[in-house]
Amino acid sequence: MNKTFHLAINLLTGLFFITSPAFAQHEAKAREILDAMSSKYQKMGAFKSDFIYTMENPTEAINEDFNGEIFVKGEKFRLKMGGQEIINDGETVWTYLEDVNEVNIDSYNPNEGDISPSEIFNAYKRGFKYQYVTEETIDGHTYHVIDLAPENTDNQFHKIQLHIDKSDDTLKMWKIFSKDGTHYTYKISNFNSEAQIANSLFTFDTSQYKGVEVIDLR
Repeated sequence: MNKTFHLAINLLTGLFFITSPAFAQHEAKAREILDAMSSKYQKMGAFKSDFIYTMENPTEAINEDFNGEIFVKGEKFRLKMGGQEIINDGETVWTYLEDVNEVNIDSYNPNEGDISPSEIFNAYKRGFKYQYVTEETIDGHTYHVIDLAPENTDNQFHKIQLHIDKSDDTLKMWKIFSKDGTHYTYKISNFNSEAQIANSLFTFDTSQYKGVEVIDLR
């Protein structure tokens, strides 16, 4: 798997906050909004959407954009982006690299700190602090802006910032801030909560990839 993409998907860290009455109020408001968002996605069961992924590092003069597509059903997901496909059925992860026609197979172990796209809506529930930051209006839509901060400070990212639509509790954008100054942004578009998604979509079918090299890392 592309190292940068793997980090952007799976490692989230945060800021250090000083405990105060004002922070406690912001924390309570953030929790209320996060719970509403989580509840909404849990009731959906399955969804698909497009997204734009941006990686920025001003110091290194890096500014890259990729279009992507994601399907989520419960704990399962299938993600396509930048010549890669990542498929997770909740137990096994397949990572297909188009440019070399190769698929790597590995076991999925969320206990190792991996945060999958299917869990981004619940990540705040374990090992994170959270704080309500502000309301922000973009293109006529108003969003709650919430910062998440992990309690484990050894991770490679120092903050994840969520933009949650005030009108319907959906997650529109999230931005991950790396300690090395790199920012990873995901913007959601064409969201479809009524998509009919078959379970077979969440396994890798080698017959659909002629001549693919299979590397089993389990």
